[in-house]
Amino acid sequence: MTTATAPTTTATAECRDADLLDERKKQVHRAGQGPVDMACNRESLAGAVSQRACVFCGSRVVLYPIADALHLVHGPIGCAAYTWDIRGALSSGPELHRLSFSTDLQEKDVIFGGEKKLAAALDELIDLHQPKAAFVYSTCIVGLIGDDLGAVCRKMSEKKGIPVIPVQSEGFKGNKREGYLAACKAMFQLVGTAPTDSVSPLSVNILGDFNLAGEIWIVRGYLERMGIQVVANITGDGRVDDIRRCHGAALNLVQCSGSTLDLARMMKEKYGTPHLRVSYLGIEDMADSLYAVAEHFESVDPGIVERTRDLVREELAALMPRLRDIRRDLSGKRAAIYVGGSFKAFSLIKAFRHIGMNVVLVGSQTGTQEEYQELETVCDPGTVIIDDANPLELSHYVRELDVDVFVGGVKERPIAHKLGVGFCDHNHERKIALAGFEGMYNFAREVHASVMSPVWRFVPRRSKRAAAPSGADA
Repeated sequence: MTTATAPTTTATAECRDADLLDERKKQVHRAGQGPVDMACNRESLAGAVSQRACVFCGSRVVLYPIADALHLVHGPIGCAAYTWDIRGALSSGPELHRLSFSTDLQEKDVIFGGEKKLAAALDELIDLHQPKAAFVYSTCIVGLIGDDLGAVCRKMSEKKGIPVIPVQSEGFKGNKREGYLAACKAMFQLVGTAPTDSVSPLSVNILGDFNLAGEIWIVRGYLERMGIQVVANITGDGRVDDIRRCHGAALNLVQCSGSTLDLARMMKEKYGTPHLRVSYLGIEDMADSLYAVAEHFESVDPGIVERTRDLVREELAALMPRLRDIRRDLSGKRAAIYVGGSFKAFSLIKAFRHIGMNVVLVGSQTGTQEEYQELETVCDPGTVIIDDANPLELSHYVRELDVDVFVGGVKERPIAHKLGVGFCDHNHERKIALAGFEGMYNFAREVHASVMSPVWRFVPRRSKRAAAPSGADA
């Protein structure tokens, strides 16, 4: 076996070049160089300035898009500011989620406790905004001083007549993935508290999509054309009443498995609701997801498979001619991917292949050993796979692999800009829908515009490629 720590491997040589700390070397692997034996889902290494966020942030990104709920951060103002409007999650109605509320704990509150301050804040905010429910997020300082969020929330729920739900998301409890679990536990308190009389036998919940740039509306449109009712969006463009009756749906569709898979498992255990892992990014994954849903409901509606085939044919007939010119320009260019959940990376690798590009670096914040093993099977030999990277590591590999475009989120954008590399925002703040067949074209067009911009001719590190005809505009 050739591991990331063996002194004779290429991977180790590159790790040494990157000045990786010893504790980090097991979290880097090169595809094709021995079995995947990555140490992942670890606590982020102190001093390494990980791209990964904390438990509190993980819970906020999941629950934040529930648009008619009140979201109150019980802690210092910095925690609320850090996660204010953290996702570009659009709403078709209420926008209470766009506001950032905090109890703004001060030194006196740390000494004497913040429960009275929390109760007063809830009392005022619920009367002022009339939300359908309230989520109260615990932060590190609250966990340290011992405020009883549960007791305060129960009293306010009885007083106001709405669910007031504590989110046990103290940042020091672990990593971002623990925040996903805290969010799912909070949401599960709503599930099963409303009647399901109006729910169709052909019905689904959409889990793990946050309606960035309106993507959930694209997916809902496909499902509705297939004849399927969407009961609840969890959580993009989400509504409290829909979540309360979502246990009546016949199937859960789980995208970005790291964020809402726990909720799907809870619903499976208590209500028997089956779930499918799906992806709406790229041509194959979008089509495969729709076909999987159709096959699940074929016994209930025999015509659903043919309707789905017609839908996919129609969409591909419009899409494929639009990709040809883009593919001709991008053929052979190199891409780097760093995303929150590794499940997204599978779809992105396939999407890049459709436009002729090679993925040479792929990583995630919250991937598991099993996901990385599966990821290696779709990577080209030599592709660097990295878990919980820090900026120095990402910068090193982007330079070493001579990347043309970097796909990431807000924290990766400065890395690309400083290194003179095209950037495609795939995470929280993007304004372009990348889901579905329509999103595939948007993705290809954005990558093309970034990679082919003539500005890269003036980047010093690209001078060595200037003479090559295929890279003249890269």
